[in-house]
This record gives sequence, structure tokens and C-alpha cells, in this order.
Amino acid sequence: MKADLAYVPDGHPRQVLDVHAPAGVKPLPVVFWIHGGGWQSGDKNDVKRKPTWFHYKGFLFVSINHRFLPEVPMEALLDDVAKAFGWVRDNIARHGGDPDRILVGGHSSGAQLAALLCTDERHLRTAGADFGCLIGCLPVDGDTYDIPAIIEVAETRCRVHHQPQASFGHRQKFGNDPAKHLDFSPVTHVPDDKTNPKGIPPFLILYNAAHPDNTAQALRFGEVLRQGGVPVTLFAGRNTDHRKLNDDLGRPGDPATAALETFVGTLA
Repeated sequence: MKADLAYVPDGHPRQVLDVHAPAGVKPLPVVFWIHGGGWQSGDKNDVKRKPTWFHYKGFLFVSINHRFLPEVPMEALLDDVAKAFGWVRDNIARHGGDPDRILVGGHSSGAQLAALLCTDERHLRTAGADFGCLIGCLPVDGDTYDIPAIIEVAETRCRVHHQPQASFGHRQKFGNDPAKHLDFSPVTHVPDDKTNPKGIPPFLILYNAAHPDNTAQALRFGEVLRQGGVPVTLFAGRNTDHRKLNDDLGRPGDPATAALETFVGTLA
């Protein structure tokens, strides 16, 4: 593994990534992974079995860090993700990866960032790329594919139960501006056109079936993708939880891993 490679020269300490490159046949398709942590915590080292499992399936694995809220705004986090992606496009061939075959994935807050990268072409343009280099997207148990919806649900729940509103909830994290809430929502950027005119890549959306908000968000996003002509598979994880669903990926006998194996087998 090559650790702590800077994707911004002389940048912030968190503007780094790790490359997990197996020995063997090259060039390999690349997994570009974004950790979770509510946009305020988390680390690229929290990958558990994923690099080894993806190596076995013939992939190179990249895990990135980004800066955190509230030190920087959400726009800066997305800029970090785009710059890390641009680094991969420009440099991954030297590590044995194929810059034209990239699977983007992430857990929780990373799921939202991954989904947005794979639906809003502006972030790829920042990286000097387009949807043509993406072979798939793997968001794992996100709750912010439709940000106005999760804000309304969370704030209504607090209001009707006479509980205080969150001081730094989704409304504030995404800029406290309805226009920004829409713009940061992956559902906003999928054209309602069965021909998939952007060429958005196929999606596998994993979600925890026991969590009503994450389930509703996954189903909503899945339907928007279908209406847009994007190939999409949804997998409802059962007898699991938000962290376990992600941590168990790559574990023998894990149902979500079986769904991922099927999905990976369909990718070019």
C-alpha cells in the first residue's frame, strides 16, 4: 500500500489518499472510496476487508480523505473529492490502475459525496473528467440523496415530539439555503429522461432496511435513477445496522457482499 499520497501539493493534512495496489495483471479497474462520518469525522483507513475483497475481484482500491465541516463549507469537501479524483485520473496508471474504469463508492456521508460525483458532471469537469471514465457507483446507506426531504422529515420529527431542533443538522451542514439543499442532492442532477442522456453509470444502492429514513432515501433515489434510464439495483440489508452493513462488505457469507459481487460482475 502507498499511504498518505498528497492529491493537493502542499495542501491540508487531510488532502491525502491511500492506494492499495495488488500484484498481478495490469492495468486494473479502480475503486475510488469515500469514508463516512457525517462530513465531520472519519478516515480513509476505515476500509476493513474492502481492499482485499476488491483485489480478489481484480480491482485496485483507492481510499481518500477530505477536509471536514465546519472548518470548511460543503463546497470545499466536494472540491476535495473532485481533486482526489483528478489525481487518480492523472496518476493511477503508474500504480497499475486504469483511469478510464473507475467505480466510485462511499459510506454514509461518503455515499452522498459518491452519488453526487456520479450524477453532477460539474465535479467531474473540475477533475478534468466526464462520466465516460465511470463504470459504476456504490453508495452505502446514505440518508442525503434528497436533502430537502431529509431536512423536512428530521425537523418535523423534532417539532411534533416537542424536541429541540439540531443546532448543526442537515439544514446547516448544507449551507442553510434551499437552493444549495437542492444542488447538493443527487436526485436533482438525474434528468427525467429514459435515455440517460448524461451517461450516468450503473448504481448499486445498499441500505439498512431497519432504518426508515435511509430506506426512504434509497428508494427515492433508486426511482429517480430508474426514471432517468440509469441501471440501478437496490439491496436492503437485514439483520444489520448502519455501520455493520459497511464493515461487513467482503466478509464471506455476507448478503450485501453477494449483491456487490453480482453487480461487479456486470461492470465493463
